[in-house]
Amino acid sequence: MNVNRSRLFDIANAALIGFISLLCLVPMLLVLMVSFTSEASIQQNGYQLLPSEFSLDAYKLLLGTSPLYRSYLVSLFVTIVGTLIAVLITGMAGYTLAAKHIRYRNGLAMFFFITMVFNTGLVPWYLINLELGLRNNIWALIVPSLIFNPFNLFLVRNYMSQIPGSLIEAAKIDGANDIFIAFRIYFPLCMPVLATITLFYGIGYWNNWFNAIMLVDNQNLYPLQYLLFKLNSEINMIQQMQSSGVLVSDAVLPQESVKMATAILTIGPVIFFYPFLQRYFIKGLLIGSLKE
Repeated sequence: MNVNRSRLFDIANAALIGFISLLCLVPMLLVLMVSFTSEASIQQNGYQLLPSEFSLDAYKLLLGTSPLYRSYLVSLFVTIVGTLIAVLITGMAGYTLAAKHIRYRNGLAMFFFITMVFNTGLVPWYLINLELGLRNNIWALIVPSLIFNPFNLFLVRNYMSQIPGSLIEAAKIDGANDIFIAFRIYFPLCMPVLATITLFYGIGYWNNWFNAIMLVDNQNLYPLQYLLFKLNSEINMIQQMQSSGVLVSDAVLPQESVKMATAILTIGPVIFFYPFLQRYFIKGLLIGSLKE
């Protein structure tokens, strides 16, 4: 009887989770279908799961823009390189603050906490970037966001603080230094939290367009988000000029479908990012559960 009840509960639970998952797919499906809808149909009928008139105008406009492919490569490079370096810096800083044998670690933690609470503002940030030579080069898209986020730092520090200090003592008795302890002991045990901040940094770099606005004038260095942001702004400006009579033209630009197509084109790498990191969550949990 208990086995039947347990099986019935598992079936009901799986059905409920499956239903909720399908509901979560509806908004994504709606965005996808609207991106293939003509602008005239959107203006007349609004957003529809089954468009009355299909159109590829939005994708022709976006994919026909020659810098789009170059911007994709720029965004991929910035995201991969920036995320790897940022996770490395944050992980090492977290180990420094978590290891009890490090002197002045509490003072360092307070220093980082102050930077999380108080912000110097935009003008000092811009001037420092100029002094560092971060202007119209690829590092202008990486370095300003590279200095680790204090929130991510404290996530790593708090997770590492739960690791028994006896591991460090045993490793030091065997002659290991801090670099070896951090990379061969702490980092493998902290895979769940490192995967979490990797996701945070990766999404942050992928969606970042502010650095390009402030520090980049070279069109060859425009990241994907900034290029699409400029394209959408230009479409909005043209439509406002048409509606006000400043610009006389019968052409109907696919404003709404371009927005949805932009979402589809930019969300792709992020969707593949989640399942890639999921196995590291599981692997980290398994490693952390082993005891000798």
